[in-house]
Order: sequence, then C-alpha cells, then structure tokens
Amino acid sequence: MSSANALVFKVERSQPELVVPIKPTPQEWKQLSDIDDQEGFRCQFSMIQFYRNNPSMEGRDPVKVIKGAVAKTLVFYYPFAGRIREGLGRKLFVECTGEGILFIEANADVTLEQLENSLQPPFPCIDELLYNVPNSDGILDSPLLLIQVTRLKCGGFIFAVRFNHAMTDCFGMVQFIRAIAEMARGALAPSILPVWQRALLSARDPPRVTCLHLEYDQVDHDIQGAMIPFENMTQRSFFFGPTEISIIRETLPTHFHNCSSSEILTIFIWRLRTIALQLSQDEEVCLLCLVNLRTKFNIFPLGYYGNAVALPAAFTTAGKLSQNRLSYAMELVEKAKAKVTEEYMKSMVDLMVIKGRPHFSVVRSLLVADLTEAGFEEVDYGWGKAIYGGPVSGGVGLVPGLISFCIPFKNRNGEKGIVVPLCLPAPAMERFVAELDALMNIRTP
Repeated sequence: MSSANALVFKVERSQPELVVPIKPTPQEWKQLSDIDDQEGFRCQFSMIQFYRNNPSMEGRDPVKVIKGAVAKTLVFYYPFAGRIREGLGRKLFVECTGEGILFIEANADVTLEQLENSLQPPFPCIDELLYNVPNSDGILDSPLLLIQVTRLKCGGFIFAVRFNHAMTDCFGMVQFIRAIAEMARGALAPSILPVWQRALLSARDPPRVTCLHLEYDQVDHDIQGAMIPFENMTQRSFFFGPTEISIIRETLPTHFHNCSSSEILTIFIWRLRTIALQLSQDEEVCLLCLVNLRTKFNIFPLGYYGNAVALPAAFTTAGKLSQNRLSYAMELVEKAKAKVTEEYMKSMVDLMVIKGRPHFSVVRSLLVADLTEAGFEEVDYGWGKAIYGGPVSGGVGLVPGLISFCIPFKNRNGEKGIVVPLCLPAPAMERFVAELDALMNIRTP
C-alpha cells in the first residue's frame, strides 16, 4: 500500500489539434437520454493507460497510429465529433457537426521503469500527461473528447483521455477505446458497432414516479455540510490482493461468501472510511451502489454506449455502520441493489424530468464504481495490453472524496488484485491506514 512518490519529469507537447472523421458524417441533432443529462453526469472524467515498448512494432509511431485510428473510428462514432447543446427544460442534445475531438501529441523525458512505482493513482505530473487545454472542458459547446498520447524515452507510451460524462459512462468509453484499438490494429470497422437508441432511457408520457429514490432526495447541496472539511485533502491508493480479500471475506457469514471481491471491498472501505472520519454517531451516511443496467436488463442492445447506470442508496448512521459487523452493511447494500427493477429504472428516468435532472446525493455519501470487469487494461493498440488502465484519480466528483473505484491491478510481484484510490482529509487518511494495517495484521499469520 503506497502513495505516489515525488517523481518529476518534463513533457513537451505539440499544439492541440482537432481530429475529424476521415469521411463525411451525418449532420444531424441527436437527443441524449433522460439519464445522460442528469446534473451528476454533467462533468468531465479522465482515464489513462500505460504501455511498454514492443520490439515487434519497431518503426511504428504510437502517436500516428492512434491518431489515424481515432479519425477512422469517428466515422462510426460521429456524435463524439459534435458538440452538446442545451434546449428547453435543460434537455441536452448533440449537434453532430463533425468538428472533431481534441488531440495532443507529446514526449516525456522519462521511462516506464522510472514510473514503475507510480503506476496507480494519484499519478505524478498528471496535468502534463493530460493537459487541460484552456476553455476546452465545458459541458456545452466544447469538444466531447480530449486525447493525449505521450511517447516515453524507452519506446513505451501513455494514452490518456478525458470525456464528457453526459455522452457516455466508463463502460461506453471502454467500448469506444476498444474500437480505436481495433482500427489501430488494421480493422476496417469496430467488431461491436455503436448503437445510439437513447430513447430506451427517455421518460414516459406522462412521466410518473412510482418508486422511492432516496439517492436523489438530498438535492439542497449543502456542500459545507457534506461531511468532510475540504482543506488538507490527501490522495492515496490501496492494493488488495487475494490474501487481503480473503481476510475480509472470512469475517462475513457464509451466505455472503459468493459476493464479488469488489462488492465486499466497497462495503469494507465504506465502513472503514466512516470510522476514520470520526463523524458523530447519529449522522446519516450513504453508500451509492452503482448498478450497471446493461448487465441487469436485456433491453440494451450490444453496442449501446450511453450512460446506463442506476445509483440506489444504502443509508444508515455513522454509529450503526461503525459499531456493527461488516455483514450489517452488506445486508443494507443487498437490499438497496434489489430495489433496481425495470419499474424502478423507468421511475428513475421519469423523476429526472419531473425534478429538473437533479444531482445524486452528495451529503456524507460515497460512491465506489466497480471497474474490474470494464476491460480498460485489456485494450491493445498493437503494442500489447496496458500495464495499468483505469481512472486518473480517486475522490472525483462535486465533493472531494465522493467517488472512488475498484480497479484491476497487478502489483510488482505479479500478484493480481484490486487497487482502490481514496481521497480523505490528512488526519482521517492516517486513521484509515492505521485501522487497515491493524485489521490486516491481526488476522495474517
């Protein structure tokens, strides 16, 4: 378990340029779904991949290969080359203009070996590896994607992307990036063709809320009361290998043993984080349980790349969560997830329209997105799979520390596990580390 060291290196960047589809694409307006344009998804989200040098690709430049592949892929995913506009009632549309996406070519005076200890969030010099082009990160009227490919001294490279979350979620983004990789390896078309069909998640007429959606109840945005003091925030990643995960699993009753590692880890971290924050016993805390609707319901065609997630909430008090065993929190989460039926999904979509597209609850909340099956690290542009593929940092979102991730990760010993980046006030981070070490050492022979 480690935090990134203070490695510093220089990155030289070319002027950002717009990459457009290589063929003319339809000039049209496309409506986003009523889940896409909720307040909580009106943000930018960044991911990064690291690749080793591959001698069999000698003489091929990853920047040119990927840039050419992006232009080809945008023929199929042409809405990404457009711009988002806002209509009546804050409804979002994509104007398919073919203007293109932002692309940056760069060189860094560092090798992958030098970065080896820092290949997990938070990354050193991330602002250099994914440069925020001035005035490029608006939700409306801005490029929908920013890609930077950085060559390394050793012949390896880094692929970093920032995307407009109103257009797609992480699962949709991986689908798009896989398409770029297929084109980079010589395919004429992506093996999974993109499907728009955002009407699948459009409100009924008339819209009607038939279920309870506590996750969208606290929309007053009392950010000051959102649980944590924002000064002195610190970021750190924690690696959980098979040993650590089985230690946690063994504390659970047998009927929870078939839960996924990332599900158990999420709940374990929610509880430990709550203890570390030292909240008053009666303060309400909330875990937003991310449910991928694509795998839950069979209404989504293969290739659908819009936002397709629900966020049912598990609520309890800090005291109950801290003092009860982990199984108490597991039961709360199982109940919250079980609420997501097809009717619940329709009701949630309708609520967006009726309530003016609210933000999900941020007050004393945590959301841990499970990316262990997303496949971001599996993407191969011709140089092999990524050493790391996943989010740039934890703690993203409206409130620092709100959103974290379970990211598949192989440590330096080649052990496969899950890395979880966390963002907490420094004193709480120290308590979190102490609690975690104590729990792991007590039960490790």
